Amino acid sequence: QAPITPSAMPRPILATIHTAALQHNLSRSRLAAPDAKAWAVIKANAYGHGIERVFEGLRSADGFALLDLEEAQRVRALGWRGPVLLLEGVFEARDLELCSRLDLWHTVHCEEQIDMLAAHKTNVPHRVFLKMNSGMNRLGFTPERYRAAWTRLNALPQVDEISHITHFSDADGQRGIGHQMQVFRRVTLDLPGERSVSNSAATLRHTPAAPEGNGADNEGVACDWIRPGILLYGSAPDHPSHNISHWDLRPAMTLASKIIATQTVDTGASIGYGSTFVADRPLVIGIVACGYADGYPRVCPSGTQVLVAGKPTRLLGRVSMDMLTVDLTPLLDAGLQVGMGSEVTLWGRASNGAVLGIDDVAQAAGTLGYELMCALAQRVPVVAEEC
Repeated sequence: QAPITPSAMPRPILATIHTAALQHNLSRSRLAAPDAKAWAVIKANAYGHGIERVFEGLRSADGFALLDLEEAQRVRALGWRGPVLLLEGVFEARDLELCSRLDLWHTVHCEEQIDMLAAHKTNVPHRVFLKMNSGMNRLGFTPERYRAAWTRLNALPQVDEISHITHFSDADGQRGIGHQMQVFRRVTLDLPGERSVSNSAATLRHTPAAPEGNGADNEGVACDWIRPGILLYGSAPDHPSHNISHWDLRPAMTLASKIIATQTVDTGASIGYGSTFVADRPLVIGIVACGYADGYPRVCPSGTQVLVAGKPTRLLGRVSMDMLTVDLTPLLDAGLQVGMGSEVTLWGRASNGAVLGIDDVAQAAGTLGYELMCALAQRVPVVAEEC
């Protein structure tokens, strides 16, 4: 029996990846740091979008940064011959063999990884990024141990060029990056090699040409490589302080479905499990083919914004496994013809061009856009939209 194609699926839910939006968002990061090369960060299967689906939209990047060897193999299989960086480096000694074979650059953040390199037999020395723990306190060498680690690496015949990398803990918040940049500059000042410091938030907020790139935090933030991640996918790294319109970003993913039934409920009637919503007047509601088994957060409360036929309305009641309920009453009162079969945009861009930012839905759920992207369920069909 022939497989069912996404366009013929009996259930109308669909996620669409917008190639042109990816291209646009990458260009926005370059405007903020015009003198830097750009890593397109595609870890976690391109933040849930699919490496193969985002590749065309991001292939103008100078390199791809990711976490594991399987993802690196997929990028190489797509024909990419440029730089590929393993952001967490290798996890065991045998990983270095594949780094050699696939020509991967990799981060070094601990003594054990230096030991692996020292024991590695290779004819081609490795390009590495030495990571400083400048205050994130996750991975990397402390400032006191950083230069000794650099000296060890620099003495190894297995190592070619050594670049410098760190990660900001507060680039999206009030504390900013000044405290970490001071440490990073002081320790690496006279060491050769390229620098990579700016994630999405730092790229948009703190690089020299960034829209808000002024003040003490900005001093000395110019670097050789920026690392745009979440901004590529149309999420504001400092939401709710700013939304994607502020940063001129576009949604790279739209999750859409349709209304599969309607109901009319009277005043005092409850909707959904637990009767968490009780109508204070007669309502017309639409039942949507989307639930938490599709990746829509169960914890989204009544009032969370949803677009029906590109017009804003609200979620009502508790999200079920396979369905959720929306309020059609204000749309019908406005004279709109909505009902069975009407388009419902859970996040992203509706057919009429209206945008519901994934960050707004995530905020209602008490989480981040990152989590919604990465949590898209496997059962949801996904297509890439051509430019």
